[in-house]
Amino acid sequence: MIKKKLLSIPFFAGCFITVASCFLFSYIGLPKPVLLSGIDNKIMDTMFFIRGPEPHTGRVVIVDIDEKSLQLIGQWPWPRNIMASLTRAIRDNGASAIGFDMVFPEPDRTSPARQLSGLTPLLKDYLSPSVLEQIMSSEGLDYDVAFGNEISKGKVVLGYVLQFIVDKFNPSLKKPYTSARIHLFSSDATLEDLTIHSACQALVNVKAVSLGETEGFLNVFADYSGTVRSVPLLLKMDNVLYPSLALEAWRLGIGNTVLYVHTDRRFRSSQIPVMGVSSSKYFIPTSNDARLLLNHRGPARTFKYISAWDLLEHTDHPELANKIVLIGSSATGLFDFKATPFSNAMPGVEINATVIDNLLKQDPFEYDIFTETAIIYTMILFGGILLTMILCLATPILSGLSTVLFFVSLFMGNYYFFFLNRIQVGITYVVLVFLCTSFVVSILNYFMEGRAKSYIQKAFSHYVSPGVVRSLLRNPARLSLAGEQKELTILFSDIRNFSSLSENMDSQVLGRFMNQYLTRMSRIIMENGGTVDKFIGDAVMAFWGAPADEPDHAAKAVRTALLMQGSLRDFNKSFTDFDLPDISIGIGINTGTVSVGNFGSMDRFDYTVMGDNVNLASRLENTNKEYGTTILVSESVARTLKGRFKFRYVDQVKVKGRAQQVKIYEPGFLS
Repeated sequence: MIKKKLLSIPFFAGCFITVASCFLFSYIGLPKPVLLSGIDNKIMDTMFFIRGPEPHTGRVVIVDIDEKSLQLIGQWPWPRNIMASLTRAIRDNGASAIGFDMVFPEPDRTSPARQLSGLTPLLKDYLSPSVLEQIMSSEGLDYDVAFGNEISKGKVVLGYVLQFIVDKFNPSLKKPYTSARIHLFSSDATLEDLTIHSACQALVNVKAVSLGETEGFLNVFADYSGTVRSVPLLLKMDNVLYPSLALEAWRLGIGNTVLYVHTDRRFRSSQIPVMGVSSSKYFIPTSNDARLLLNHRGPARTFKYISAWDLLEHTDHPELANKIVLIGSSATGLFDFKATPFSNAMPGVEINATVIDNLLKQDPFEYDIFTETAIIYTMILFGGILLTMILCLATPILSGLSTVLFFVSLFMGNYYFFFLNRIQVGITYVVLVFLCTSFVVSILNYFMEGRAKSYIQKAFSHYVSPGVVRSLLRNPARLSLAGEQKELTILFSDIRNFSSLSENMDSQVLGRFMNQYLTRMSRIIMENGGTVDKFIGDAVMAFWGAPADEPDHAAKAVRTALLMQGSLRDFNKSFTDFDLPDISIGIGINTGTVSVGNFGSMDRFDYTVMGDNVNLASRLENTNKEYGTTILVSESVARTLKGRFKFRYVDQVKVKGRAQQVKIYEPGFLS
């Protein structure tokens, strides 16, 4: 049977889909289609949700320009003398590095020097040029100069924005500044070869402010769904590599000066992917275009936040000592929010905090296209064939449950073996292949086997018990006419004096009477695991132990007989309106070896039992009349169930068809 199913059309169809999907995956090539990568990202989001928040290093603190600070200080942007005071307070508390998650591209319009410049024509008649120049150059009057001087004291990273489309209204030729020395680790690669995105111009800080130790870009790229899952660590402009704000803040915080870019030597084409960035003892794995795959820590405000107002009002904050401090905003009105797997409104500054924390903890996610490709091919080949075998060999219910378990195992395996080890593997294509395999093989199974089983069910449900039908559906080979020898328990029941009783009944009453009686008795039999073999007029024949094996068949048969006897009281009450006498029944039960199977002609047969032990059960049912009993069982039944039921010895009789006498007993429930 197994060999036949493994050589069936559904099995070959599943194998064909498995092999064809491997060729299709090879044909699709790289990069993956947007649909596949989009679903892969959603699966990753779900895994982040399942994992939940993860502890951070505690070495990154955010100074927040929050709603409270805006209400107490005033609208944004603030005068830069306030920003100078904020920078001084952070440095005085011992921060190891300060990063500004913002750009200062224009002069401060609130600076007194800017206001006085408009009054110069009026004042030149009263003040000498040297005095005017001294006043205009005073640090106290030029807030940009005051802020720049505070920044120039070191450990500060200013932000700027790289632009990828030329701004015709602001054709700035200014270049950002970085103090990091960035080198290519591989001597056989050049900057032109690297698969790093190239910008065309930059939005930089005003000259008076741009005095920081270094600068880093603020660009963050969301995917097609608008969610930030990775952040570029490096970008190119005019064939020069520039680091991100987070990378520079991390570099200053750990005291390193040199960054190395590692390339993938497996490529010898014109475009060479980046493998990662290193500095001193640290190596940071990246995607091919130098993006860090974020290991998100949790929802918004996972990191330590300090209100800018609190820092300005109470400058003593020892929790800033030896911390990398980012200055940004969570205020709603400033609209600096990003979507992440944990939150749809994550302050942009916390994205950079996550990057720095990933760098400090050395636990970002890794993605290698070669690893993913090998895993996908392996899962498709082995998983596809295994799934096809399950669908072809198992029963419909078992195959359905197994298929669900198969997909659950696929997701859980990806979660435990890859995600929790910070390896990103997209399984969307594998899932689609398995879904296609399940659908096609299931449909073919339905047409190849489902129709055959439907035929069996329709053909046999009219004259065999539901248990027999289910057995035949599970194993159609049972349709053979050949029987088998098996120990069963057989029950016969009959209504006493039914012939004389039926003579006085109207045909409609008789029909209703018989239908209700046989329905009641057969339900008791089937509820207790028995098979109703046949109805012979008012008589019922049933057996236990076939077609399904039932070790406790004798006990179930005796229990059924006692329940049938007890059920007569309610049945008799239901016919009191017809002025009918109460009926009684006789039941005979025997346990023994019989022939069980399909017996009959080639055109018409039935699943039944035959043999001497069947005849003995019938004789015992009839013997009840001689002893005034309702239920009689053979010695084999009483011996098997000794101690589980009460058995009253009745007599030792010689029944028709047997040479030896048989001991008979009357059963009852133990009190």
